[in-house]
Amino acid sequence: MTIFIDNKSGVPIYDQIYTQIKGQIISGALQENDPLPSIRNLAKDLRISVVTTKRAYDELEHEGFVYTVPAKGCFVAPKNTELLREEHLKQIEAHLAEIRQLAASCGLSRDEIIQMFDLLDSE
Repeated sequence: MTIFIDNKSGVPIYDQIYTQIKGQIISGALQENDPLPSIRNLAKDLRISVVTTKRAYDELEHEGFVYTVPAKGCFVAPKNTELLREEHLKQIEAHLAEIRQLAASCGLSRDEIIQMFDLLDSE
């Protein structure tokens, strides 16, 4: 598992960790029951506070992406298909909002965007 921290991004470090681990789980890079690094080891590797790493892990567990086994560590939770579907829908909505903004800046109509999608879909 690889995590990169960008101190210049303005995004809180715990959120960067949370987002990257969640992304790796959704993409399948991290599989069901894969162990995550211990909170202390990850904090040490990233040179950040244990509290920051714990916050990211707590968020992941709260949302059902990981589970904790006392004295064993954190593991990737079995995939909840409904949870994954919701995550994918959120991503699609964000992309569609971006498409709408780009289309407006280019003067593309809704019909032209749909035609573009239909062309891509038929390939």
